[in-house]
Amino acid sequence: MLRPLLAVLAIAFATPAFAADLEANKKIVIDFYEKGLNQKDYDAAAKHFGPRYIQHNPTAPDGPAGFKALVTLLKEKFPNSRNEIKRVIAEGDLVVLHVHSVREPGQRGRAIVDIFRVENGKIVEHWDVLQDVPEKPANDNTMF
Repeated sequence: MLRPLLAVLAIAFATPAFAADLEANKKIVIDFYEKGLNQKDYDAAAKHFGPRYIQHNPTAPDGPAGFKALVTLLKEKFPNSRNEIKRVIAEGDLVVLHVHSVREPGQRGRAIVDIFRVENGKIVEHWDVLQDVPEKPANDNTMF
């Protein structure tokens, strides 16, 4: 009983329409990130929020208000900040960004992994993990 269901699901997820959804979700998240964090244009980024926005970062409230506060902070205190997306991974309704974030030119910055859940073409949920780029790493590998 389970095998036929798994076979149907495998075929459904292998369809071009599903792959197109993954690519569409990537584009939505990249546009949101570029507009909001690099261009610091909250209004342009906010069009990507769904009817609800669940935030898992413990320092930010649910809803778009937390993101708006972040964009405002960046505009006021870190106008030269830049977030370089190094990798974009999509699976199901999730899009993962691996980012090098630098608030001031010349700083080492942070490695960030942002995870977004996209529902009906809108961002509805977010998780993140942040790690400072160390001055003296224990190995010769980069974080990116």
